[in-house]
Amino acid sequence: MTVIGRKDFAYVTAAFFLALPGCATVPVGAPAVDVAPSGETVAVGTANADAADDPAIWAAPAGTDAMLGGQAVRGFIAGTDKKAGLYVYGLDGAQLQFIRDGLLNNVDLREGVTVDGREQVLIGASDRGRMGIALYLFDPASRDPANQLRPWGFIRSDVTEPYGFCLGMSGGAPHAFLIGKDGETRQYRIETGPSGPTGTEVRRFAIGSQSEGCVVDDSAGRLYVGEENGGVWRYALDAGSGSERIQLQAIDDSGRLVPDVEGVTLIRDGGATYLIVSSQGDSAFALWRVDGAEPAYVGRFRVGAGDGIDAVTGTDGLDARGGPVGDYPEGLVVVQDDENEGAQNFKLIDWRAIKAALGL
Repeated sequence: MTVIGRKDFAYVTAAFFLALPGCATVPVGAPAVDVAPSGETVAVGTANADAADDPAIWAAPAGTDAMLGGQAVRGFIAGTDKKAGLYVYGLDGAQLQFIRDGLLNNVDLREGVTVDGREQVLIGASDRGRMGIALYLFDPASRDPANQLRPWGFIRSDVTEPYGFCLGMSGGAPHAFLIGKDGETRQYRIETGPSGPTGTEVRRFAIGSQSEGCVVDDSAGRLYVGEENGGVWRYALDAGSGSERIQLQAIDDSGRLVPDVEGVTLIRDGGATYLIVSSQGDSAFALWRVDGAEPAYVGRFRVGAGDGIDAVTGTDGLDARGGPVGDYPEGLVVVQDDENEGAQNFKLIDWRAIKAALGL
């Protein structure tokens, strides 16, 4: 990684194999429209390459704010530095908090989780150092100037290397999905006991090969997982459904996805729900509408340079949230940027810009 970036590796690999006589065609990315970023976070503190990885967005209800690190904020972005810990940024990209917690990879959150009689925001992250899931809480109702994200507990797992991670709600309880680097997956129901949180395993299954990005559609009872060199799979959220799945999109000659498949997220816009997947091999993002009987492919976009902010390249994790998010009235998309001036960071894109570019 110190010699060649992931996106460059994909391009060089493709060029190499295309130049060999008799080799199969390497997928080439389908056309993608350009959108401009509207903001960016400060860089993660780890100066080494490949440090920023995955974001998660929380927004206060419209017209309200929350106290975080002595400031009134309308939301925050939690982002992993997988060589150091968890950053918390304001919606303006400024750093609000850093939790030095080791080798965190992917992060996700769910709000409205009751702990000690109060509704909290639950944040979780895959932890490659301690081999499991690190859990944190944020109290959105607290007006204490010292209010911040705070460590809550840890769930140990037997996956070979904790890698992908996402949260969902099922049966009134939060469920955590931890994906090992080899594709082995564990589903845990998180419960609160007298000594803190516990994780009860309710399902395990194998995706097949290296996988990371995942997202849960709570209302539809679905789990989406990105297999890096295979495509995107859809599973039932219900543990009683075993590991039955459908392939939403394979990596094929359509060019909708170019290896590696990385971040996977959902955004709700009125009655529509869109799945957004990062196609790291050509630094693009593919969209499907997934609220109908069958997923419908929408198109692809890239995040170019604009307003003094550099373009997104070698993209990894991402998150999206529809509806009012601070100054973003219809929604916000946050993506990891691999190549940056100095250390890596996260770029912010107004959902309205993506909709306009794709004609949604």
